[in-house]
Amino acid sequence: MKKLLVLLMLIVTPVWAAAPFTPEQEQRIKEIIRETLVSNPDILAQAVDAWQQQTAGQQISQAIKQNAKTLYEDPASPRLGASNAKLTLVTFTDYNCPYCKRFDPMLEKIVKQYPDVALVVKLLPFKGESSVSSARVALTTWQQHPDQFWPLHQRLMAKKGFHDNASIAAAQQTTGVKAVAPSEQSMTQLRTNMQLAEQLGVQGTPATLIGDRMLPGAVSYEELETLVKQQLAQAKNG
Repeated sequence: MKKLLVLLMLIVTPVWAAAPFTPEQEQRIKEIIRETLVSNPDILAQAVDAWQQQTAGQQISQAIKQNAKTLYEDPASPRLGASNAKLTLVTFTDYNCPYCKRFDPMLEKIVKQYPDVALVVKLLPFKGESSVSSARVALTTWQQHPDQFWPLHQRLMAKKGFHDNASIAAAQQTTGVKAVAPSEQSMTQLRTNMQLAEQLGVQGTPATLIGDRMLPGAVSYEELETLVKQQLAQAKNG
């Protein structure tokens, strides 16, 4: 609580600096602040939320600037859509994540519906050993047989529940994908994805970077489309 009070005092400090008050006036201002907080506790929560959102936004902007090439132009990351897209979405996803399984088809639909939008997939194995195994097989397929990646990706996403070695092999067989042994490069790519996620403040999957906004979790198609339209218009006008 003390830390939050200090934060609130920092918010009003510039006003004091611009127009100095007498000690009595300063004391009265502090009393008014305390009385206001007691009567309206939500004010402090809103101030903290706004500060946290601003801090998160600054962190994301800085991380995008520092990692733009790795985020948007890494040939080791699967990509769908135009190479010269006006807006490129970057999704952090996991084949064992139930929300990712529901949200991923929406992202592909967006790319098909909006020719100026592209999608980059950053596999993020947050949910156990089979998350790593399935991600490595998918990334190796992208590296060695890129034309076969998307059918495999969609099949891996379609399975309910967690993967195991049998389900990964079945996904390859069902889609006619050539069986591959996970490459060392695929493990390197997963490490890179983990580092990117940490810098962007990603704490779970799915997490999708849309322009300068990080969208945590899965939302409805209507919400996704609205945000994409906003960021696409901003990209075209910027």
